[in-house]
Amino acid sequence: MSSPRGLYLLDTNIISDLMRDPQGAAAQQSMALNRIDSQIRFVTSVVVDCELRYGLARKPQARLQAAYDRTMQTLTVLPLDIEVAQTYAEMRHAMTSKGWGLDANDTLIAAQALTLGATLVSADMAFGRVPGLQVENWLEGKERQQTI
Repeated sequence: MSSPRGLYLLDTNIISDLMRDPQGAAAQQSMALNRIDSQIRFVTSVVVDCELRYGLARKPQARLQAAYDRTMQTLTVLPLDIEVAQTYAEMRHAMTSKGWGLDANDTLIAAQALTLGATLVSADMAFGRVPGLQVENWLEGKERQQTI
């Protein structure tokens, strides 16, 4: 399934997989989608970038920094805007009124994907509870690995 605008927002665990294994499952899926439609865009959220940079600050290693630099130069990092803020408020209210929730960062990431009409690519199953959010797991069947 592809997003209506051909836009895929990559979550932290997907980018971490791209960093660890540039020929792995996530990379194979993105290449396959590009073969189908060269207009497909892969982006990420500034929130995801914050999580990745935090991981790099926790484990300052040249190898990880090089993998981050290599991977991030292929993606556009999108800022949050006022439309995302409105989606966040409405989505969080709808979810908490049903007793559901995500952590703050995941709520922002989901709100940004919804606002953009993007497919969120994540191995985090919790995103599946977000009403209206298209989610794909490019690591399905692969043993879940920790992010950096």
